[in-house]
Amino acid sequence: MMKIAIVGLGAMGKNHYRILKELQEQATIVGLCDAIPLEGYKEPCFTELTAMLDNTKPDAVVIATPTFLHKETALICIERGIDIFIEKPAAATAADARMILEAAQAKGVKSCVGHVERFNPVVQALQKELEGREIYTISISRVGPFPPRIADVGVLTDLSVHDIDLMRFITHKNIKDQAVFKSRKIHNHHEDNAVLNFELEGNIIANILTNWLTPFKKRVIEVACKEVYLEADLITQNLTEYSGYSKQNSYVVRDCHIKKDEPLLKELEAFIHYVKTGEKGSLASIQDSIITLEVASQS
Repeated sequence: MMKIAIVGLGAMGKNHYRILKELQEQATIVGLCDAIPLEGYKEPCFTELTAMLDNTKPDAVVIATPTFLHKETALICIERGIDIFIEKPAAATAADARMILEAAQAKGVKSCVGHVERFNPVVQALQKELEGREIYTISISRVGPFPPRIADVGVLTDLSVHDIDLMRFITHKNIKDQAVFKSRKIHNHHEDNAVLNFELEGNIIANILTNWLTPFKKRVIEVACKEVYLEADLITQNLTEYSGYSKQNSYVVRDCHIKKDEPLLKELEAFIHYVKTGEKGSLASIQDSIITLEVASQS
């Protein structure tokens, strides 16, 4: 039985805890660590990372701390030869992420970054619909109200990294050129509004709209192809295809069948499989996260 520990029991850490409890036939939680003393958990709880690692000896650790603590936490785990799952992004900066990557490679530690949208069933269905099609443009919107839990990063590092990664994951194309425009409207220290424009390989044009200024959440991917236009809603997990355009401005609408599921469940299953077999599947790498961080840090 694989032994997993969780570091950081904030909102995301609690989600990992909940899902891992559902995966008890595949892995067991041997320890929890948070700067604030934890109560109400059956598992051993610690406020100091090295104490948890020394006492519980996990095979792998889920790092769900605030972003600025990712590097320190990851390096401590890597030094002990423990495989790591780091919630996105890999670190606060691309330079810090490279340090984690180099340490993991030197120690032979398995690592991945939690870009959970890769495991959203509608994203996987969209990829299948795009197979063999010529993509013209891809547009992603990820907007909503300001989340009080976010204090250490701006909207680019918190939200846009999801979609920079998704853009590359869906198209299987690298970025050739980019321009990032951002502003600060309501946040005290970080940007809360951004538009990102890209040219990808294959003459694909892409853009990402993200902000903390919209009163409702919207998570939508729109892809224009040679023959069809596809719209994927990441929240409802609905995928719609528009095709058969005519001179009368009519078109055919098809609702694609999606088997809905919880993305984090599928992602953690993939991580457990990766640790056991070395097969990474759709998991995002630290290298992937470095690319997103480099884009997000552009002034």
